Amino acid sequence: MFSFLKKNRPKPIQIVGTNEHLLINDVAIEFPTNFETLVNAFGEPSRTGKTKLSKSPVICWDTEGIYCSCGSYSHIYGFSLIFSKKHQLDLAPKNNFSGTILINDENVQFGDFLDIAHPKYVVGKLTYKNEAEPYALSFRINTDAKKEIPKDKYILEPLKEEHIEFMDFGFKLAVIAELMYTQEVLQPKFELYEFAEWYNKRKIDIEEEGYAPIAEVTQFFKDIQIPKSMAGLLTEIYQDGGNEIYANLLRFGNGDEDYWDIKSAEDVKHFPNLKKVTLCYAKNAVYDGMISLGIDTHRL
Repeated sequence: MFSFLKKNRPKPIQIVGTNEHLLINDVAIEFPTNFETLVNAFGEPSRTGKTKLSKSPVICWDTEGIYCSCGSYSHIYGFSLIFSKKHQLDLAPKNNFSGTILINDENVQFGDFLDIAHPKYVVGKLTYKNEAEPYALSFRINTDAKKEIPKDKYILEPLKEEHIEFMDFGFKLAVIAELMYTQEVLQPKFELYEFAEWYNKRKIDIEEEGYAPIAEVTQFFKDIQIPKSMAGLLTEIYQDGGNEIYANLLRFGNGDEDYWDIKSAEDVKHFPNLKKVTLCYAKNAVYDGMISLGIDTHRL
């Protein structure tokens, strides 16, 4: 007697897009979105990992044919529906997308689809290098859409309370990553494309300048003050090349830069509740320094 394993059936996926909204199985999506929202929409992914080149996080729904490469799990600018194997994606889905797509009240057929741009998102075909046949439909943030940015959003006024004086810029960035992007208690939350649009002293062209640190962006993070009252909130640091802060500091980085290496453990003294650190941008002596201070220390 023989038993056969049944193939997993894809979760039914319905995508509905209009000028006002983008819904996936009735879950509203606004870019940038996050991992939890995509899980609510698509279900639990079958695999996660990192790209070979940029070390960016990758999320894959094998059965549903959905793929997402992002700067961080908390700041996701788009996802792709795979329709062909003519690509070289890292961690690519095993199946093609088989759900339904309704844009502007019309069923989308992949072969006949023309790119569209709505104020909140763009839908377009993706083609690998010189292949004539597209391999996916991409839903992504519309970076050309204009939104009103408060004139004072990125103006940093001196704090009216005591702030932490950092010795090491790399360590300060690791702290900002936790307080600004994970806990979201440090404001304003910095978004690179928004900052470039807001900045009026010169034109910042991210597509041209995003392969190296942009001076004005780096200066923002140097200038921002962290109040001493937030020091107790820091219990753990998880430093990774895919952290959202590094994607905002360097849009087209490959994950192995040394611009933000922590060179000293001296600033740990400001954070009495810091118990665990995982580091990737740090000099060797920093690991020994952290361990000597009784911190559970790991190298990524």
